[in-house]
Amino acid sequence: MFTPHSQGTALLMMITSAICWGSWANTYKGVKNYRFELFYWDYAIGIFLISLILAFTMGSTGNSADPSSFLNNVRSADTNNIVSTMVGGAIFNLANLLLVAAIDMAGLAIAFPVAIGIALVVGVISSYALQPKGNAALLAAGVVCALIAVVMDGKAYGSLAIAGRSVSKKSIIVCVVSGILMGLWAPFVARAMTHGNTLGPYSIAVFLTLGALLSCLIWNTYFMRRPLVGEPVSFAGFFSGPISGHALGLLGGFIWGIGMVFNLVAASYTGVAISYAIGQSAPMVAALWGVLAWKEFEGAPGKAKMYLALMFVFYCLGILLVARANG
Repeated sequence: MFTPHSQGTALLMMITSAICWGSWANTYKGVKNYRFELFYWDYAIGIFLISLILAFTMGSTGNSADPSSFLNNVRSADTNNIVSTMVGGAIFNLANLLLVAAIDMAGLAIAFPVAIGIALVVGVISSYALQPKGNAALLAAGVVCALIAVVMDGKAYGSLAIAGRSVSKKSIIVCVVSGILMGLWAPFVARAMTHGNTLGPYSIAVFLTLGALLSCLIWNTYFMRRPLVGEPVSFAGFFSGPISGHALGLLGGFIWGIGMVFNLVAASYTGVAISYAIGQSAPMVAALWGVLAWKEFEGAPGKAKMYLALMFVFYCLGILLVARANG
């Protein structure tokens, strides 16, 4: 099994992870005339396929008798840990599906920071409640900064109405629900990594994404029949969809999956706190894509841009405080 043997390699993997997590949604932004519910099937297949590919390559290097290699690790792991990881994947998948819906409604620069900012708050609070570790004062300060960042991003979005742009309260509600769910799946994965016969990083990625893919049969089928935006869609639309839409969906899944595996593998060297903190900078990457590449705030009033700048400042401060509290 490949794991980093130097701080530089681990850092490069974590930075790559943050870039991947903050960039995969560009593939959906690039889709034309293809509903997000249909795009999401390709995405879910993509994250599972890339996790398998990396597990059978990077996760299977070295001696075949290595107990940490992918297949040997799966054979020795407790069934409860495999199930726990798949449950975490199902919760993550619902959160991520709602995030894509929010991107469809509000754009990258709004959906990502609001949803993941709330996920950061929920994740920190739930983790501390389950295992009171770290500096409580710094954690509390980090949570407050993250909440301020979410409020600033919401105000930036609301300010777009002044410029005559459409603003959807529903999209903010979807972001909030997505963020709460996004902060709840991690404890299931943490259990599989710390209790009994544990799962390694490559095994975690495979079963997490398998749980996500299988749960699409429930979550995504529901949203196809009762969509948050637009009319219901059928599976016929998936099979008649554009080749570019399918390709971009798979590519988006591949990009996210690489980010997940790299973050988990890097954490085995640096520790979860540092890997998590750097990975959580992904919304800043996504917001930059939304502002600079997709021009989501073009023509917006100065007040909106000021709120957006404050969001960047407080979000980065929140990440630093959480990392410091755990480090």
